[in-house]
Amino acid sequence: MTAGPAAAPPGCVLAVCGWSGSGKTTLLETAIARLTAQGLRVAAVKHDAHGLAIDRPGKDSDRLFRAGADVALRGPGEALRRFHRADTDDLAATLDGLLADHDLVLVEGHKGTPLPKVWLASDGRPEPPPEVEAVRAVLPWDTDRPKLFLAFVADWLAAAWRAVPLHGGVLIGGASSRMGVPKHLLRLGGKTFLERVAASLSPHVAGTVLLGAGEVPAKLASLPRLADPPGLAGPLAGILAAMRWAPAHAWVFVACDLPLIDDGVLEWLFAERRPGRWAVIPTVGEGLPEPLLAIYEPQARSVLETLAAGGRFGPSALVGHPKVATVHVPPGLAAGFANVNTAGDLSRVRRRRPR
Repeated sequence: MTAGPAAAPPGCVLAVCGWSGSGKTTLLETAIARLTAQGLRVAAVKHDAHGLAIDRPGKDSDRLFRAGADVALRGPGEALRRFHRADTDDLAATLDGLLADHDLVLVEGHKGTPLPKVWLASDGRPEPPPEVEAVRAVLPWDTDRPKLFLAFVADWLAAAWRAVPLHGGVLIGGASSRMGVPKHLLRLGGKTFLERVAASLSPHVAGTVLLGAGEVPAKLASLPRLADPPGLAGPLAGILAAMRWAPAHAWVFVACDLPLIDDGVLEWLFAERRPGRWAVIPTVGEGLPEPLLAIYEPQARSVLETLAAGGRFGPSALVGHPKVATVHVPPGLAAGFANVNTAGDLSRVRRRRPR
């Protein structure tokens, strides 16, 4: 079994702290409404040391919960899950679960944690106590704190989003009957396609992983390699293998038949990462979107798992999802998206000057 990568940093989690009466809930109520209006999916975490009161004693759902069941409550436009957990005090587990399908998690309180924090000053108490760590900003008492907070979040969230580690996944495999040899072993400029793609990715990512079956050049034998998960097929199998292996990391997935990708293509693509975009899928000219030279943030996994559960194994099904950006490739970079499916395609890319 291939060992997973090092753990990712906490991600887009920000705590709002201050003394009782400093206005934490009021600030969050206003800020969350404005952030969600911008299209961000926001979760809020609040701790109640006295226990939770989310259901009325004697109601059917409360009786089922007290009998020992986890209970899901559903109503028009909303849902609530109430469940028993042995690790109910494990804030990290709660945050991990929320980060899987939210752009931003705001935590009210928890000033004793190492989470990055915004401190709300109180009247007569302008500074946080010295034992509170990781304070990134202090909002004075008698100011427009929602405005100050939203300005801070805009800059902080953009940086936190880009700080999520980025890995590269190269999809290989298949007999490639039209070419007579597996495409990742075709050669251009003295290197196999697979070697070229891996070398292009290497300077830009924390690590590169090979996805799928097939012979691998000796120079790449040391790279981690993941098999397709049982029950999955097509490109989505390799993508989900990687995202399950490193669920807190972002990924750039590249098909092995794109031998002309270069620094310019990748730098443009990575510059398109921003909060709220769970995937960035390029489109060249009037052609179809290219989901196999694309960015997938950790949140994209929740959508991909739903597609797989429904038997839809093509990542192009992501196109049109409200959290997926389809971006047009600048004309000067279009050549980097030339893929090789036929002998004619191979002749055309060989006529270009190899790097």
